[in-house]
Amino acid sequence: MGKRNLYLNNTPVEEARIIYKNALKDRIKMEYEEIPTEQSLGRITTEAVFALCSSPMFNAAAMDGIAVIAERTKGAIEREPLELKKQEDFIIVDTGDPVKYPYDAVIMAEDVLEIDESTVSILEAAAPWQHIRPVGEDIVCGEMLLASMHKIRPIDIGVLFSGGITKIKVVKQPKVAIFPTGTEIIEPESEPKEGDILESNSRMFEAMVTSYGGIAHRFPPIEDDYEKIKKAVSDALVHYDIVIINAGSSAGTEDYTVHILRELGKVLVHGVAIKPGKPVILAVAKDKPVIGLPGYPVSAYIGFENFVKPILTMFSGEYGYESNQVKAVLSKRLVSSLKHKEYVRVKVGEVGGRLVASPLSRGAGAAMSLVRADGFCVIDQNCEGIEAGESVTVELYRSMSEIRHTLVSIGSHDLILDLIGDLMSFHDPGIYMSSTHVGSMGGLMALKRGEAHMVPIHLLDEESGVYNLPYLVRLFQEPMSIIKGVKRIQGLMIQKGNPLNIKGIEDLTRCRYVNRQRGAGTRVLFDYKLKLLGIDPLLITGYGREAATHMAAAALVSSNSADAAMGIFAAANAMGLEFLPIGEEEYDFAVPVKYLDLPEMLSFIRVLKGEELHHRMDQIGGYQYDLAGEIQYLS
Repeated sequence: MGKRNLYLNNTPVEEARIIYKNALKDRIKMEYEEIPTEQSLGRITTEAVFALCSSPMFNAAAMDGIAVIAERTKGAIEREPLELKKQEDFIIVDTGDPVKYPYDAVIMAEDVLEIDESTVSILEAAAPWQHIRPVGEDIVCGEMLLASMHKIRPIDIGVLFSGGITKIKVVKQPKVAIFPTGTEIIEPESEPKEGDILESNSRMFEAMVTSYGGIAHRFPPIEDDYEKIKKAVSDALVHYDIVIINAGSSAGTEDYTVHILRELGKVLVHGVAIKPGKPVILAVAKDKPVIGLPGYPVSAYIGFENFVKPILTMFSGEYGYESNQVKAVLSKRLVSSLKHKEYVRVKVGEVGGRLVASPLSRGAGAAMSLVRADGFCVIDQNCEGIEAGESVTVELYRSMSEIRHTLVSIGSHDLILDLIGDLMSFHDPGIYMSSTHVGSMGGLMALKRGEAHMVPIHLLDEESGVYNLPYLVRLFQEPMSIIKGVKRIQGLMIQKGNPLNIKGIEDLTRCRYVNRQRGAGTRVLFDYKLKLLGIDPLLITGYGREAATHMAAAALVSSNSADAAMGIFAAANAMGLEFLPIGEEEYDFAVPVKYLDLPEMLSFIRVLKGEELHHRMDQIGGYQYDLAGEIQYLS
């Protein structure tokens, strides 16, 4: 007669998990491999992925119609149509066709009246760059496409190929051996006799392992034979990362699993305070996790979710995704057409106990907005829009756990924000940063409304000549702080070789300029310099043309869509442009004091102070970080 197992305990679930994870944390190491991008669905990135090319790679027509020189269409009105000549004033283009200099606008086909084979008539003048997708509108060469420890989705694969990525480094999937045991169990295709049980748990485990990022190998059932089970498990420990033994984990005379595992290694937990599912075994053998799960299906499922899934996570970095509807406060006004039901991509974070949704790019070609988004906000048909601060329904496709552990940053753009967010996720798995670029002033307004944890800011106060602090003193009543960031060089980004011999801001009156959005610190500095020089902005061609980020502005100059733009050295360097320094500025982070102790903020500060980020900034160039991470409190 076999001996009964007298060591079945009642360890609390959380305590059992902690015991097991602590025992395995130094034994489990994530390994990496490089695979073709088309095979990467569901895999976890091991490092940040950067675009090798822009998308589109050229200025492209956004509509079917004619490409024109906007200047030559001036004066066209309905009562005085303007005639244009083919090859002289216009060329025919289809959606996606390149639009090359000197053409700088597209008129839709339905707005063009054909007079003869070489002549058309238009009823309205074209604005420069209308209906043209500028180079890099969706993806800019050198831009971060995916961060470290990111689970690759179908939309990510499309974006990776658009950015020229054909191979990608991912976390190796853990190999899991699954052993169903029991003399009474048979394969489903067998003819059952009295007392037989069709084996199904292992098939469920296969699917769960696959779902959670592992590679499952399910073995045929093993009868209740001590030596056969011992040999099978011992052999599996040589070739697999995790071993699951189903059934035989309780206290019966033929429940051999715990005795076998004590012989092969060390049993840390036998029996947990969970119902159903008490007879769980957590063991380590040959430095590998071996888990015994009970035979009843519900017990087996609960045991897997509670104890196998966390171990798979340690191997693969898989944290799981869920989709559900939530209510969130909108951080930016959304205007919509009455004609359509519109799905707006949003970033979502939890600030001050409420969810905040920040809209992303709404263009039909902006695939990267799907990668960056946490979900959709739906604007119903016959609705003109939604005001900032209103409550909206968001369909999430990130888990609420991720949302709740996301640091919400709204404000000025800089390349280092992507790097910081990437390093936060890498070094503190389960912590994330959401970064939305609306300019320094836009960010401060969002912070004042309680819609962000932090605002990247670089605003020069004209009266004092001091950066950032005066704005916080004027705008906020609550205790505020500045986390010091970097000093960076602002200047003019111009085409390689400086073909127009641009020597300073005063030369911008004779070239094509691209500006930053209103409220951006770069634009505030530019306007200040114009004022000092006595230059009327209206004399600068392109002053009203706006780019949302430094990299977007640099891409327009690089593609000959503009001759110059104000921006930071790092962006000019990344796009291979000439750079004329204008001045040094302070790029800091405005944070209410009440948020300084958040785990996500502490992770941010650690990364900001860290050598790894500083090394990456040195590679980019144009940054000083002597004070990075220091906290200044406003009196």
